[in-house]
Amino acid sequence: METSTARVNIGDIGFWADRTAVHEAASHGQVLQLKQLIESGACVNVVTVDSITPLHEACLQGQTHCVRLLLAAGAQVDARNIDGSTPLCDACAAGSIECVKLLLEHGAKVNPALFTASPLHEACMSGNSDCVRLMISEGAKLEAHDCHFGTPLHAACAREHVDCVKVLLNAGAKVNAAKLHETALHHAAKVKNVDLIEMLVEFGGNVYARDNQGKKPIDYTRAGSPPLLCLQFYERNPLSLQQLSRVSLRKALGTTGLEVVAQLNIPQRIINYLSYL
Repeated sequence: METSTARVNIGDIGFWADRTAVHEAASHGQVLQLKQLIESGACVNVVTVDSITPLHEACLQGQTHCVRLLLAAGAQVDARNIDGSTPLCDACAAGSIECVKLLLEHGAKVNPALFTASPLHEACMSGNSDCVRLMISEGAKLEAHDCHFGTPLHAACAREHVDCVKVLLNAGAKVNAAKLHETALHHAAKVKNVDLIEMLVEFGGNVYARDNQGKKPIDYTRAGSPPLLCLQFYERNPLSLQQLSRVSLRKALGTTGLEVVAQLNIPQRIINYLSYL
């Protein structure tokens, strides 16, 4: 039997099939056509050979209206494709905050059991800081570990999304978390981003950390380059009292540090001194 015409019932996920008209309509934002297909009885949980559902397609393309239609018609909000990714992963990868909100309203899992990138990883790689902020507010694990990317902080630094890095660090992400001994500061040095290097050090990044090749962040910079000069300065000079105060405070108060400091009955100037905003 031709692959394109095969239909095998595999339980509550719906039916296996090649790419269908429902997938096409969802992907291209063809709302009227999708609505007609649903009303004519088309299965919204039909999957391709890669286990991709129409909801995956709509989320990956940021088609909010199609996502709303599919969910209302019973699309499985946490369906997984062949890579194990859920529609929420795809919505975060697309940086579509509206699709993310819709999925969360319909009970999408913020921390699905995955062997690959989590929704928060995807949001960090897409560079949408509002999406990152929303995922964190919904309880996304800051230290979720992916075998390819490491933590969300690693992913954000590798893609040079400075705003996302700042959101993660202010939320309490561990600045010296390591993947194969490689820290976010190693990534910042590799992409030659001075702003990232300075921010990570401000949050307590260890300039002396060595990866599995025995290299420090500075070993990934070029002679005379701004990243090298920046890291040389931090290696040769101790942290300022302000930096030491911030790091100590964050370690003591944990992920809620900024909230706690803001509620203290102390002058705003001291609050600003202790916070990195």
